[in-house]
Amino acid sequence: MTDVLRRGRASLAFGFLVQGVAFALLVTRIPAIQDRYGVSDALLPAFLAAVPILAGVGSVSTERLVKRVPPSRLLRWSQPVVLLALLGVGAGERMVELAVALAAFGLAVGMLDASMNMLGVSLQRSYGRSIMLSFHAAYSLGGIVGASLAWAGAHWDLALWVSYLPVVAVLLPAVLVGSRWYVDDRGPAAAGEQKEGEGQVLVFRWLWPLCLVMTVAYIGDSTVSNWSAKYLQDVLGSSEQLATVPYNVYMVTTLLGRAIGDFGVRRFGAVAVVRGGALVAAGGFAVVAGAPGAWVGMLGFTLLGLGLCVLVPQTFAAAGRLFPGASDAAVARLNVFNYVGFLIGSPLVGALGDLWSYRGAMLVPMVLVLVTLVYARSFAPQPDRYGGGHERPRTADVGRGSNGL
Repeated sequence: MTDVLRRGRASLAFGFLVQGVAFALLVTRIPAIQDRYGVSDALLPAFLAAVPILAGVGSVSTERLVKRVPPSRLLRWSQPVVLLALLGVGAGERMVELAVALAAFGLAVGMLDASMNMLGVSLQRSYGRSIMLSFHAAYSLGGIVGASLAWAGAHWDLALWVSYLPVVAVLLPAVLVGSRWYVDDRGPAAAGEQKEGEGQVLVFRWLWPLCLVMTVAYIGDSTVSNWSAKYLQDVLGSSEQLATVPYNVYMVTTLLGRAIGDFGVRRFGAVAVVRGGALVAAGGFAVVAGAPGAWVGMLGFTLLGLGLCVLVPQTFAAAGRLFPGASDAAVARLNVFNYVGFLIGSPLVGALGDLWSYRGAMLVPMVLVLVTLVYARSFAPQPDRYGGGHERPRTADVGRGSNGL
């Protein structure tokens, strides 16, 4: 049984890593995509907004599908679609082909994000201790790898399909093989035990505080990804080359924070880790807003990576604890607010920057992330800790690997 869990955890972590690679390869080559298809600056926002909107549709669809189909099966087939859609973005020539490829990418990403977090939550329940941050650390590592591959493609002036084809050719068979060891928490209960919370109804007003935290976390994340370079160059007076550094620093500190975050949850509890992350993130935005120069600004973005990195994984984990008998539905519903935050964050900061100032605009996500402190107790249904004498009883049946499902 332990070997089944370990294989399931390793294969799921690899799935998170592949998703990080694919998403980074798409978003970091947007200028090249725009040039290839002749997408105007006026039309580009519509294309970019369509992806998270369709991803939200995919996540809602997943909530319904998992009533009949195991999350492992949805993950097994949605991940190849994401990779093939990425290749389609790079290989197309007409605007309609780009639209179709991005639509497929968005829908599949919504299913992928929801199903992989469903499996992560159920595996954490089976382990009886915090492991959710480790999966998102793998995603962060994939993002770094994908961004590095995108940089290499841009540096060598490679066509998009030339950059994407080797990546898809390697990762596609790898994820199909790895999917054989996904673990669903759906097997018959051991020794006739009833699964904890079986038949539980999802009450959205109980989930709402976590949805709000998810939204503000992604508002913060999208602020960094969309505005860090412009802020450093235009507001803090850095060089164009130096302006590319904050996002890389943010990604690295996100990886480091998530790599050690599970140990913090086991030692201090989820509530303390979430509160600490929110305070560090708010401090990071304050430093960015008040930075006298580029290097202090980079310190602020470093703090942002360390603070924001714990919020999203712990929000998914908290939804699983809050609704142990309806965790799949809770995760799918919560995942929609990932895309809500992404859609709000970048336009919000841009509009405030134009109407007011970009320094002032950075204070808005700072205030929003502090809302997390108000709802921190939502991260601790009874019992509120993992590890250190506070492990949850391992009542959930592991089920079986997705082989043959």
